[in-house]
Amino acid sequence: MKEIRFHEILALIYRLALAYFFYQVARLLFWFFNKNLIPVEGIGEYLKLAYHGIAFDTTAILYVNSLFILLSLIPILINTKKGYQKFLFYLYFITNGIAYSMNFGDFVYYKFSQARLTTAVMNVAQHENNIGKIFFTSIAEHPFVVIWFVALIALWIFLYKRVKVPIQKPVKLIPYFIFSTVTLCLTALLVVGGIRGDFKHSTRPINLVDANRYVKKPSQGNLVLNSVFSFFRTLNTNNFREVHFVDESFITENIKPYKLYHRDGVDPKPNIVIFILESFGKEYSGAFNKNTDIKDFVSYTPFFDSLATQSLIATNAFANGRQSIHGMSSVLAGIPSLKDAFTGSPYSNQKIQSIVSVSNDMGYDTSFFHGAPNGSMGFLGFGNILGFKHYYGKNEYNNDADFDGIWGIWDEPFFQYFAKTLNTKKSPFMATLFSVSSHHPFKVPEKYRGKFKKGPLEIHEPIGYTDYALKQFFETAKKMPWYENTIFVLVADHTNQIGYPEYEKAMNRFAIPILFYSPNPKFNLKGEVNEPSQQMDIYPTLADLMGYNKKIRSWGRSLVSDKKEDYIIVNSSGVEQFIIGNYIYLFDGKDFTGIYDIKDLGYEDNLLGKVNTPEIKNGELKSKAWYQDYMDRVINRKLN
Repeated sequence: MKEIRFHEILALIYRLALAYFFYQVARLLFWFFNKNLIPVEGIGEYLKLAYHGIAFDTTAILYVNSLFILLSLIPILINTKKGYQKFLFYLYFITNGIAYSMNFGDFVYYKFSQARLTTAVMNVAQHENNIGKIFFTSIAEHPFVVIWFVALIALWIFLYKRVKVPIQKPVKLIPYFIFSTVTLCLTALLVVGGIRGDFKHSTRPINLVDANRYVKKPSQGNLVLNSVFSFFRTLNTNNFREVHFVDESFITENIKPYKLYHRDGVDPKPNIVIFILESFGKEYSGAFNKNTDIKDFVSYTPFFDSLATQSLIATNAFANGRQSIHGMSSVLAGIPSLKDAFTGSPYSNQKIQSIVSVSNDMGYDTSFFHGAPNGSMGFLGFGNILGFKHYYGKNEYNNDADFDGIWGIWDEPFFQYFAKTLNTKKSPFMATLFSVSSHHPFKVPEKYRGKFKKGPLEIHEPIGYTDYALKQFFETAKKMPWYENTIFVLVADHTNQIGYPEYEKAMNRFAIPILFYSPNPKFNLKGEVNEPSQQMDIYPTLADLMGYNKKIRSWGRSLVSDKKEDYIIVNSSGVEQFIIGNYIYLFDGKDFTGIYDIKDLGYEDNLLGKVNTPEIKNGELKSKAWYQDYMDRVINRKLN
């Protein structure tokens, strides 16, 4: 019976099945390109992860193909005609082709973000005017990704055309329309259930966190996911929600969101110079790896290592986010990035107490330097929120002869510009510089080709170049009158490429160096902090050293305070991660998904449900309390 539309329904099922097949191919390729970051123990475990990925593929495929499904089934009598089928062909491959390319972008992007593509990338992209150049540079550097994409799309088209819908004209219109309507209704029900990931009314739609239900190690969640799902699921989302786990008295006593440090006799006030170094992970520095027992370790930062011997260094420090803007908010304002980044949220435009506001309150001149085009990375906008009085970017540098062609002014000349500009300032001043050169596509100036160690990773050479730029900066600065009474802070914004297995461990993917240096002996910035620390500790440490004897809002702690303060280290890999005492806690905003010994940085042995000591119970309460306080302060604009 032509009215049943048997061939059309089978063709639609076949075409959707092709999408499932090619999504699994993309998953396999994604793992192949990133297998050093996503450990899988054998074929059996991979197949299990791929199987659980079908639910997430279903959501993505139905998101992308909803219109195609509707137009394939809608009863308009011309569905089987050649022209209409050709229209469906183009609709199918335009929508699926664009979506499918997202997975291939993650073959490369994941190495740097270590998270599937989300709309957070749009928050970064909207501040850039060199996206096209970055895109084509990436294509040139990774041609096999493009070749795979083109080859698979070609195969997909070939297989699609193998099944054709014969031209049929319904004779009996009433049965035709009744059957079509019933089919559409049933299909709509299946599509809604497929997009939600479940038909149960009581179950919320699946999201990125749900991928972690099926994995042994958190990084495997990215293999269960696909990039289309993660992108669509974060469109127009806002995971900031007020929660209530504990009483406010517990937060006041255990989280201590307000700190007060007393330091007398800080006169004259020290200048503060902060270097936030692009991708300058702990892995690249010898001074921060003396105790890691990595065989045949190689350092790419000779100057940084030498400076560390004269400084106070945090040897067990972690970033509070994965992107540059997260590093800025964590270092300067003590605000980390959770599953959703504060800086990309509707709540970021509020009054925020920070080292910038503290400096302004103390009469400092405050400046932010970034060699990229003004506004890049969102730094200018967020800098304005924090209250920087001056912003110096590529526009102010005003010499494109030193432009690297993609990101901004090369570090060496821009660091010199930084030193000379500071020399025009009246003390005391607080200045922050965000470097640009140790960044993809990992180039160094032509005149320095061959000067720095290349190493096995692309980033090693530009790390050496930025280290050299730091050396040249200090050579210039130490001749200037403000130098002797200055506190310098050097810290990475986040990590990047990984060369040693030690840094493939989940928590160590946040491992960064933090260094405090001053030529003024009165600040006594010498030695090592071996306890876990974080970017959020920099703001209270500096407020303490500056003699700011007022309360500050801070989730970090001063690393130079005489009084003992407990640490709560916070960051997120899709679920929130807390280091408290002797354990690491993974929390999804509602439930704990993992508890690990502090030495188990690779999350090998999940203690959740196995060990339930008083310390763990207290750690769970503190994790929830911290999360509650964070949400309350962000949502209710209490960050000042």
